[in-house]
Amino acid sequence: MITVLFFAHLQEMAGTERISVHADQITISSLKEKLANENGLKNLDQIMFAINEEYAIDEDIVKAGDTVALIPPVSGG
Repeated sequence: MITVLFFAHLQEMAGTERISVHADQITISSLKEKLANENGLKNLDQIMFAINEEYAIDEDIVKAGDTVALIPPVSGG
C-alpha cells in the first residue's frame, strides 16, 4: 500500500488530505494515471511529486510502504 498526501487545492479536489493506493512497484507516471482515473484528479503533469520527501520524476518507482506527496506549484513575489 502507498500513502498519497495532497497539499493546498489538491486536498479540495481529492476531498481528503491523504489516501491509500493499493499498488507496488509502480512508476510515478502510472500513479498519475491511476489517480486521474480513480480519483478524478486532472492536470497532474503540472504537479510536483515527491517519494519519501525526495522529489521524483515520472520514471521513478514507488514501492509499497512509500509515501508520495503531491505538491502544486506555488508563486511568490
